[in-house]
Amino acid sequence: MEPRGREARPCRNYWKNWRRSGSTFDIPGKTRRLNELDRELSDPELWNNAGRARQVTQEAGTLRRIVDGYRSLESDAQGLSEMLEMADADEREMLAEEQQGIQARVDDLYRETLFTMKHADTSAIVRVKSGAGGTESQDWAGMLSRMFMRWAERHGFKAELVDQQDGEQAGVLSSEFIIRGEKAYGMMAPEHGVHRLVRVSPFDSNNRRHTSFASVDVVAEVPEEEINIHIPDSDLRRDVFRSQGAGGQGVNTTDSAVRLTHIPTGIAVASQVTRSQIKNHDIALQILKQRLYDIEIKKREAEEAKARGEQKKIEWGSQIRSYVLDKQYIKDHRTGLMKHNPDDVLDGDLDDLMWAGLEWMAGKRVAEEGADDE
Repeated sequence: MEPRGREARPCRNYWKNWRRSGSTFDIPGKTRRLNELDRELSDPELWNNAGRARQVTQEAGTLRRIVDGYRSLESDAQGLSEMLEMADADEREMLAEEQQGIQARVDDLYRETLFTMKHADTSAIVRVKSGAGGTESQDWAGMLSRMFMRWAERHGFKAELVDQQDGEQAGVLSSEFIIRGEKAYGMMAPEHGVHRLVRVSPFDSNNRRHTSFASVDVVAEVPEEEINIHIPDSDLRRDVFRSQGAGGQGVNTTDSAVRLTHIPTGIAVASQVTRSQIKNHDIALQILKQRLYDIEIKKREAEEAKARGEQKKIEWGSQIRSYVLDKQYIKDHRTGLMKHNPDDVLDGDLDDLMWAGLEWMAGKRVAEEGADDE
């Protein structure tokens, strides 16, 4: 997404445009919700439920930043508008920088409102899995994994590789990692779905054009006390294996890696991040609980939608984005955003696509809530 309106606006429309932004931020609605949360925070009983207390505190903090930020901007914008009305041409030019500064603050505040999903502030658990197509898809899955890790690195986030199954010739069969950083899950949420690659294959001696697919699964690392999921031992299959390594003194020569399979659902999670079999078991179990929790939440949402009479499925569509490398463009099929710098995107320059995806998600949610009110 290109920067939103960084240029100075005509002075006579400035205050009118700013006032219109109040409906975009829905300050009255957010103020009402903040008042509800503040009443809940003042109830001593809340603090007996650590998970709920954390959730209310985080939501209230986010809303308070938006409401207080808007009110501060409203005051500054009103003052600037009055100065612009009285200023001559030279003075208006001098005020242009301040005007752009306020617009930049509006943009930042607007982006804060896009984090409409639960647990936006938490870490993101990401799994990239190759589709059918052998080496082509495995190489594509490896490229996607690197893209997300480079994005994390650009933002100063930590990307912790939990498990990786290498492809036979190139890339990966699957890769699972946790990205830790401010709003890591919020930013990564739009990447959930199927990613499609079109290119002239480097593995095809005839230089033919190939299409490959890989899926990206993103879940939030929900606080443990909020999950409250017990998995009976009878529902788990535990396998141990030797961790993969690049060789040399650092290679792990013991069977310390652990794979847990949840028998009722078939979900398998592995960890080989430490040399301790016990620690790897604990990490795999926590991630498995996160994935089961995510399934349960989506199931509840689907049941609520059915009760409201909605016919649409509460799920992500397949093929959210296409990366057409031989024609040098990337297209997001939900937002229509086109990027013509695929090399930069694959090196982690994802912010424009992520912000556009967040706008799409927020708009979708507003539309659904509007339908519920009818």
